Amino acid sequence: MHEMGIAKQIIEIATSSIPGGMEDIPVERVNLKVGKLSSVVPDSLRFCFEILSINTPLSGADLNIEVVPILARCNECKFEWTINEPIFMCKNCKSGSIEIISGRELDITSIELENK
Repeated sequence: MHEMGIAKQIIEIATSSIPGGMEDIPVERVNLKVGKLSSVVPDSLRFCFEILSINTPLSGADLNIEVVPILARCNECKFEWTINEPIFMCKNCKSGSIEIISGRELDITSIELENK
C-alpha cells in the first residue's frame, strides 16, 4: 500500500509549511489534487493520513481530495477529451498519438488552519 508513504510525505510537507508562530494553531484541512493516473486510492490515503497524523499538528485534520480526471489532447487533430475508459486513442480521428494533459497530479493545494 503506497498510500502509507504518500500520507507520510503529505504530513511532513504540510507540517513544515505551517508559518512560524502558528505551530500551535490546529490544522483543520489539507487540500489535495490527485489525478486518476496517480494510482492513489483516495479512501486508503485518507485512512493512512488519519492514522499517521495522530500526535502531529495535523491530528484530526480533514484530508480533502479533489480527483482530477484524465484529460488528453490528440497530437494530430488537437481534439481534447476526458478519458473515462482504458482506450488511449483520439475519439475524433482515432490517432494513437495523444498527450496526457492532466490526471497524473498529486499536489497539496492548500493547508487550512483553524480560525481562532
